[in-house]
Amino acid sequence: QVQLVESGGGLVQPGGSLRLSCAASGSIRTIDPMGWYRQAPGKQRELVATIISNGRINYANSVEGRFTISRDNAKNTVYLQMSSLKPEDTAAYYCYARGRTSYFSSFNDYWGQGTQVTVSS
Repeated sequence: QVQLVESGGGLVQPGGSLRLSCAASGSIRTIDPMGWYRQAPGKQRELVATIISNGRINYANSVEGRFTISRDNAKNTVYLQMSSLKPEDTAAYYCYARGRTSYFSSFNDYWGQGTQVTVSS
């Protein structure tokens, strides 16, 4: 099994910054991609950003230029640096990873427990 543990959420004023971290642990053979999704109250979960181990990145249009995703492959950890935050960025942010525990097992989707980000003055 693979566990994802997030940290770094909180309350921030508009225009401020926050950094989220997510560490994957467990019996990991391959983990790719890793990324972040978010879900605001009354809305569907949406993609924020994903990153592949070779460095290829995909951002949602709404965050491109303000958020930066990165990962430490050796630590199976993904980060999300959020800057110029807006009230509409308020949501629960979920870490996501697709991985497998051995070369013979299938890939599965894994989710973290979520961390709340609130942007308000």
